[in-house]
Amino acid sequence: MRKKIISLLLVSLFVFPIVSLALTNGAQASDDVFGLNYVKNGDEGIALGQKDPREMAAQIINTVLTLLGIVAVVIVLLGGFKWMTAAGNEDKIGEAKKLLGAGVVGLVIILAAWGITTFVLNTLMDATNN
Repeated sequence: MRKKIISLLLVSLFVFPIVSLALTNGAQASDDVFGLNYVKNGDEGIALGQKDPREMAAQIINTVLTLLGIVAVVIVLLGGFKWMTAAGNEDKIGEAKKLLGAGVVGLVIILAAWGITTFVLNTLMDATNN
């Protein structure tokens, strides 16, 4: 039962943003195809942003890595919770140790990916701004 609840929470974490975006796009005109009529340069609608595409890519990567970091921390917390509620049961303690190990390895990988992408993106920004 617990696994079903956790699975439902994880699925809702990914489904909620998609549904909310669909609802906000539904407020546009009915003859609008793919939201193309909403992006205008005039007073109505919104104009395309002036932000550098490299900065947008960096923000997307940072957001994804942040979400992955949150998931890894939740895995570590879940492993700690399982260990604390194991009540001396060696099987549950072993399962909790595996979760803790997986969470820590995940955090290390995510932090390494963040460091590498930050270095690469900063180097690309400096190289192309000259």
